[in-house]
Amino acid sequence: MWRDIWGIYWKRLIGAAVGLFFGIIYLAFGFWDMLFVALLVFIGYWFGKQKELSDGPVIPWQRLWYALLERFRPFR
Repeated sequence: MWRDIWGIYWKRLIGAAVGLFFGIIYLAFGFWDMLFVALLVFIGYWFGKQKELSDGPVIPWQRLWYALLERFRPFR
């Protein structure tokens, strides 16, 4: 019986479990803390994805540094 229910409705059951998990986090820690944790997870995912897609650094520090120097050069 449970295998039949799982076989048919497994996506709904996973969705309900994830919703229950986030509901418990909301009750335990609060709404803004949950959003902050979700933001950190998203940032970590984004940096990981960027690193996976390219061989170079995720943040081009040298190019950023030169752009800032050019922008804020005191004597033009």
